[in-house]
Amino acid sequence: MAFKKWQRSPSKKAPHRSWTQDEMKIIGWCLSKNIGVGISPDWKGDMKWQIEISINGKIHTDPNRYDNDNVYDKVNEYYKYYYDKYNK
Repeated sequence: MAFKKWQRSPSKKAPHRSWTQDEMKIIGWCLSKNIGVGISPDWKGDMKWQIEISINGKIHTDPNRYDNDNVYDKVNEYYKYYYDKYNK
């Protein structure tokens, strides 16, 4: 009896970042208003990250791709943008 050897699916660990208190306040406000920003690997390219923005269940994908070093800076920039835009 022969066994088929299964190939592992590709994986990539997300970069790590510590958030400040002010950033957490902005992120918490956005999440309470159903605004979420997340990252996912871009398997087509050279292993960069893509950013997905979810607003009230509608998902929008940023057309740019980001390195490990600057992906969370851009995520923070998106959260700050929506916080400033809708927090009146």
